[in-house]
Amino acid sequence: MESEHSERTEDTAGQLAGGGRTDSATAAFVAHRNLLFTVAYEMLGSAADAEDVLQETWLRWAGVDLGTVRDRRAYLVRITTRQALSRLRALGRRKESYVGSWLPEPLLTAPDVAEDVELADSVSMAMLLVLETLAPTERAVFVLREVFDLGYDEIAEAVDKSPAAVRQIAHRARAHVAARRPRGVVSPTETRDALDAFQRAAETGDLQGLLDILAPDVVLMGDGGGVKKAVLRPIVGADKVARLLIGGLGKVAAAASLRPAQVNGYPALILRLDGEIDTVVAVRIDEGLITGFYAVRNPEKLSHMQRETALRR
Repeated sequence: MESEHSERTEDTAGQLAGGGRTDSATAAFVAHRNLLFTVAYEMLGSAADAEDVLQETWLRWAGVDLGTVRDRRAYLVRITTRQALSRLRALGRRKESYVGSWLPEPLLTAPDVAEDVELADSVSMAMLLVLETLAPTERAVFVLREVFDLGYDEIAEAVDKSPAAVRQIAHRARAHVAARRPRGVVSPTETRDALDAFQRAAETGDLQGLLDILAPDVVLMGDGGGVKKAVLRPIVGADKVARLLIGGLGKVAAAASLRPAQVNGYPALILRLDGEIDTVVAVRIDEGLITGFYAVRNPEKLSHMQRETALRR
C-alpha cells in the first residue's frame, strides 16, 4: 500500500499528464516510482523528504524530451539522485539545530523487503545511521553502487564527477561503511529472538533478563524531536540502558502495549499508549547481543507506520 505522500505524487503525475504529458512518460515514472523512492530514502533517511524529492523529480521529468532519453530508468534515477543530494545538504543544516538525537524515519515495510536480504540490510535503522556518517556525495555513490549496482559511468553522470573520481569515492565510502556496519549478517530470526527476549524482560520487569541480551557497550538513542520526551544524548552501557528501559516502561505499563512489526526490513516493536502509536523501537544486533536501541517518538516521523511502504531495487 502507498502512503498519502505517494498518492499525492501520483496525483500530480496524473494531472500533469492530463496537461499534455504523454502516457508513456507517466507510465515510466509510475513504473519506477518505488525504486526512485528507495534511492531517495536511502540517501536521506527521511520518508517525507524522499516524497518531496519524488515530486521534484516528476516536475523535471515532465519537461524532458523523451526522444532524447535512451534509458528512462537511468535518467529518472539521475534526476532523483541530484534532487536528493541537494536536499541532503539542506537536511544536514536542519539536523544541526535538531533537538536531541536525529534518527531515521521508520517505515512499516512489506514482507517482500525482508526477503531481499541486501535491500533489507541497506534500509535497516542500523545501516541508515552508518550512512549518516558519510559525506553527501559519498553516500550517494555508496547507495547507487552497493545497493543498486549502478555502473561507475552512470553514477558519474548522477553526481557530476568523473568515473575515475567515482571509483575513488566508492572505495573510500565502502571502507568507511565496512568499519562501522554490524559485524556479520544478522538474520530476521536473530533480531526477532532478541526483541522477544527484550519484550518479555520489559513486560515482567526482569532486569537481569534484559541485561543478558545487552552488549556491555550497548547504546540507546531516542528521537523526540523536541515534541516528545526522549533522551537528549545517547545512553551508553548495559546497566544504564536496562534500568532506563525497565523504569520507563514500568511507568506506562497500564496504558502501554508492545507489539512486533516489520520496520525497515527487520523485526521491530511498536509501543502504543492508549491504542495510539507512541514509539517505534528498532535494534542493532552484533554477535547475538543488542548493541543499539533506536527509539523514535517524534510524531512527525511516525506517519509511515500507518501503512506499508513498498521499496524496490
